[in-house]
Amino acid sequence: MHRPGHYGASLAVYSPLGFILTALGAGEIAILGGAVVVGGSMVPDWDQRVPFVRHRGPTHTIWFVMLVASVFAVAGLVVGVSSSGATAGALLAVFGALVGAIMIGAHLLADALTPMGIRPFKPLHNDKYTLDVTRAANPIANYALLVAGGVLAGVAFVAGNALAA
Repeated sequence: MHRPGHYGASLAVYSPLGFILTALGAGEIAILGGAVVVGGSMVPDWDQRVPFVRHRGPTHTIWFVMLVASVFAVAGLVVGVSSSGATAGALLAVFGALVGAIMIGAHLLADALTPMGIRPFKPLHNDKYTLDVTRAANPIANYALLVAGGVLAGVAFVAGNALAA
């Protein structure tokens, strides 16, 4: 998929977490997490800028999802502990891991919609996973995914706020 499709996929996949956070009264944190997920949704495609790295290679695997989730978890732990103590550190570590995993995982899910698919378990397994729904360059599919993700995120935020009130 292209940028709009990845933005939409990120919003769609993040929506359940955004809903839960908003319903718990942490709307600002929900918005921050959503911004990070959307802002980083193109990170796996940085492989196109790195010489000798194949597109949809290492950055399109579950190993990369786990790496990014781990980095975000450590960052959340450090920020939480340094500002508010161990409990905040643990909560922010979990939040960071979820945001990191969703950020990269949503990208992989969107790419799995295309005929090219992904090989998420490489190098252990070379199996290709694809739903073969649409070509990555299809503007209608990309913008439909963006709109769907935006609607889901909006509904999640409004519904979460209604429950929090």
